Amino acid sequence: MRLIILIPFFLTTVVVFSQNTVGTLLNTEDSYNGYTLLSPIRSTETYLINNCGEVINQWSSTFLPGASVYLLEDGSLLRTGKVNNSEINLGGLGGKIELFDWNGNIIWEYLHSSTTFSQHHDIYPLPNGNILMLSAEIMTQQEAIQAGRDPLLLSDGKLYNEQILELEPVGINQANIVWEWNIKDHLIQDLDINKDNFGIIENNPQLLNINFLNGGNPVANWLHINSIQFSETLDQIILSSRKLSEIYIIDHSTTTLEASSSNGGTYNKGGDFLYRWGNLEAYGKGTNANQTLDSQHYPHWIPDSLTDEGKIMIFNNGNSTGISSLEIINPPTSLPGEYIYNTTNGYGPLTSEWNYTSPIPTDFFSSILSSGQRLPNGNTLICDGDSGYFIEIDNNKDIVWEYVNPDTADGILSQGETPTTNFVFRALKFPLDYPAFIGRDLTPGDPIEINPDLSDCNLLNVLDYTLEKSSIKLYPNPVVDYLTIEYPKKINSIEVYTIFGKLLKKVRNTKKIKFSKMASGFYLVKINTDDGSITKKIVKA
Repeated sequence: MRLIILIPFFLTTVVVFSQNTVGTLLNTEDSYNGYTLLSPIRSTETYLINNCGEVINQWSSTFLPGASVYLLEDGSLLRTGKVNNSEINLGGLGGKIELFDWNGNIIWEYLHSSTTFSQHHDIYPLPNGNILMLSAEIMTQQEAIQAGRDPLLLSDGKLYNEQILELEPVGINQANIVWEWNIKDHLIQDLDINKDNFGIIENNPQLLNINFLNGGNPVANWLHINSIQFSETLDQIILSSRKLSEIYIIDHSTTTLEASSSNGGTYNKGGDFLYRWGNLEAYGKGTNANQTLDSQHYPHWIPDSLTDEGKIMIFNNGNSTGISSLEIINPPTSLPGEYIYNTTNGYGPLTSEWNYTSPIPTDFFSSILSSGQRLPNGNTLICDGDSGYFIEIDNNKDIVWEYVNPDTADGILSQGETPTTNFVFRALKFPLDYPAFIGRDLTPGDPIEINPDLSDCNLLNVLDYTLEKSSIKLYPNPVVDYLTIEYPKKINSIEVYTIFGKLLKKVRNTKKIKFSKMASGFYLVKINTDDGSITKKIVKA
């Protein structure tokens, strides 16, 4: 006997929210199903959302974000906090680091802000539990001139030395500084032989020309380092200078003493640049016509096991053209981490090997902030920071997911309102099996926006029902690695949903589906055949 029940089933192929202005605008079965972390610049809230924009978790601070935020594998949230500082004046100012547990309780905080220095923009959680931190430190006018700065290029009467400090958290509000690097130790100038750092610019690409401004103004914030990322494999750090439109790689294996010199460490170059890219003019190997980066953000090594692993992804803001792009470069190396330098042409490559721009290039432009991220399924998540707008593109560069941040300087928007001042520094998406989620209550809450519309968002509305036992069988149940479907005819597709009806994965033309990387719990499995569909409840052991 066959029992037939009519099941209302919402579209799962392409879902478009033409009426939505904030939250999820587009969600398709080709998007990567994960949880996205965002910390709006004008808000004290940090959110973890699913593809429908429903809040999975939320953390509240009393400080606006300094910029960056990280979700750690133990479920804690590491974030920067903005502290007022009348002496250090630059966008992305922070001054404070906070660590919250999954439940929103603050478990450690650290203040790094004074009249002479401040944390800013980015931090990075190291595998050993320490934290890399960017800090701007004031060099007085006298110190800057002695270092070789042209006195006519000191309009603020001071200069910022960019530092990297490695912190070892102690107690609830202290830290030991266990490693340090300073850009002031790696400068060169060809202005005054009687001052420090005199030399030939084009013969010393490992050093930074203290008088190169890239056409900018001679202000204290001459570099504006906006990102710090780390490669555990190489033990290297990558930095981004927005003002000079360059990225730099340095050795982290040095001691603090070696980091202040040009010797020591794995690569025996001390704290000098191992590699730089984006603006050949900065070290005398080209002109502004050769510039490949423009006000970029978030250069980082693509993690192992992902498409283009080990290469460097960069969000290129493109301020001079009004066109942003996402770029991937593959620096030429002789050995892992040892970069090839051409004495004539400088550091390669000449151009990126992959990039993304909008089909109408001017439609994609963020003058500040922003990020890109390669996802486990080969898709790429892009954060257009000054619009709070996220897109996910597939291998064909087609948009498969769209989201607009509803948390603005004017408060939380209602669905249908036009977003403004909804800036986001960076957005990152995490897989459902990320260790932070193990054993957590991941029941979706309401979306961030007021009066949300989730009428179509890969929702499955079913009651469990059965067909004649001889028609179709699923085994084993509970499943550990693979679920097998026994059915005498062709199976068109198999879809797996959470018990709440969110689509997780879909495979076609097969009678097996992999469960090994999925978390333990209940799932709904829908099998589509030419004779109809059936949905079964499955337990993942």
